[in-house]
Formats: sequence, structure tokens, C-alpha cells
Amino acid sequence: MDTLTTNLNALEEETLLNLKSSKSNNTIKAYKSDFNNFDIFCVQNGFKSLPSEPKIVSLYLTYLSTKNIKISTLKRKLVSIGVIHKLKGHYLDTKHPLIIENIMGIKRRKGSIQIGKKPLLVNNLKQIINVIDDQLSNKIKILRDRSIILIGFAGGFRRKEIVSLNLEDLEFVTEGLKIKITKSKTDQFGEGFVKGLPHFDNSQFCPVVSIKKWIKFSNINSGPLFRRFNKGSNLSEKRLTDQSVALIIKKYLELAGIDSKNYSGHSLRSGFATSAAEAGAEERNIMAMTGHKSPEMVRRYIKDANIFKNNALNKIKI
Repeated sequence: MDTLTTNLNALEEETLLNLKSSKSNNTIKAYKSDFNNFDIFCVQNGFKSLPSEPKIVSLYLTYLSTKNIKISTLKRKLVSIGVIHKLKGHYLDTKHPLIIENIMGIKRRKGSIQIGKKPLLVNNLKQIINVIDDQLSNKIKILRDRSIILIGFAGGFRRKEIVSLNLEDLEFVTEGLKIKITKSKTDQFGEGFVKGLPHFDNSQFCPVVSIKKWIKFSNINSGPLFRRFNKGSNLSEKRLTDQSVALIIKKYLELAGIDSKNYSGHSLRSGFATSAAEAGAEERNIMAMTGHKSPEMVRRYIKDANIFKNNALNKIKI
């Protein structure tokens, strides 16, 4: 019996580890953060947050809708509340009519159009690189920043993927550069895949050329490809943060005389997808580069790219 009890305890511990490992750490943190906000709402209004009930959750969603929160964010918070209930061994019917009908009503009254950040298109990309190349000081920082922007655009990378790259993930070949993505948002199990960046005709804007120069000048032999600087522009061993990617983009947009307010780290990824769609690239080929598992987002980029290209007004001669 003791042996059986010991084995069962071990199995329970393994099961808990499996449950925790089913989601990434960042996802679990997001769930907890969303639920904490729900818990605060419940405490302030004398409700019980765990276990909760559809009526209370529906009231919370209504409360959120008064704060100009996007419908997509509202739905994410609902998912978080449901997941935390499951992890704690409670049942919450997140499909209850009180919840679903309320969300539909919120969408109808407020609308669900999402205004995303602007894509960084080819013309703006060239402007930024020209501005970077005009800088006369901190050559090592210039090489790093231009390489981040060029590789981020050319590979359709998420900003987290950019800063997660290690030197060991790169393989220079005759055709260009192979980059192994060991883990990404849509590859939670770490199966990995490879992106190929061919040489550009114009070497100034070629990510392969820029990365080679960065590696040679920085003397990086292993580990993080893009790193922070200490005082005095001394390169550290510490990996650059994903927030830094957005700050770098905004910095050079402003130097180029472009309002950076509506741009973010995601602008490189969306800029690649939109530019590729404008150039006539097929949906599957765009997805192969970006790593999108679902075509919905890519189709949105294609739709945006074709808003003037396939416009019916082009057929009207005035």
C-alpha cells in the first residue's frame, strides 16, 4: 500500500508539472494578471471571484466595456477567468447565454473594428536605414540597430523572436542566410522551423550583409545575437529586451521625420506581410515566412495591401 501511495504521489506531481507545462510561462502570467484584475473588481463590489458565476463575469465584461477596451482584449480576459477556474478545480460556463449575449451586445453597440499599429513599409524602411547610415558616431550600435530592423522586416519576425536569436541559430549559405527559430508564439512545443533570407540586390538594405558586418564588428562568438550596451557603448553579455525593438524603431522613425506614435515592434512583421502581399506573394509563402498557423491575419494584411491595387474605381476613367 505504501508503494502504491508513493507511486500515486509521484504521478500527481508529474501530472501537475504537465498541466503547468501545457502553457508557456508568459501565457500563465497573462492569465494570472487578467484574473487578478477580475478579483479586484469582485472584492470592490462584494462578489466572490473563485468560484464565480456567469452573472458576475457578465457584469465584469460590461464594466470593462466602459473602459474602451477592445473586444479582442475583453474575450482574452474571459478566457483567462475560465482557465484559472479550471486550474483551481472549479467549473465556469464561459459559454453561458448571459456572457455570450452580453458580448454580442457590446460588439453591436460599440463596434469591433480594431485599429492596429501601422506596418513599416519598404519606403519607410529605406528612410530609416538611410538615417541610421548617416549617423557618424557609435558605429557598433548603428550596426546592431540596422541589423535588428532589417532582419525583423525581412524575416517577418515577432520582436520576441528577434531578441531570442543566438549566433548558433544562424547558418550562412550561398543563397543567403538560414535562421533556425527554436521556439515562437505559435510553436509552444519547440519543434522549431527554419527561415531563409536570400541576398538582396541592393547590399545597403540586405539583412544578410548587415548581419555579417554586425557579427564581425561585435566579435560575438556565441550566445545572444543582439545584446544590450553598458555605459560607454560597451557591448554586454545580456540579451536585448523585446521592448527595446519598439524603442529602436521609434527612435529612427523620429530621426527620419516620421511620426512614430502609431508604430510598434510589430510594425516590422506586419510591414513584411503587407509589402509581400503588395508585391503579389502568395498567402502560403507569406505564412511560411511569418510562421502564422492560421490564414486569417495574413488575409487581413493582403486585404490592406490590395485596397488600392484591386480597387473598382481603377476601372472608372474620369
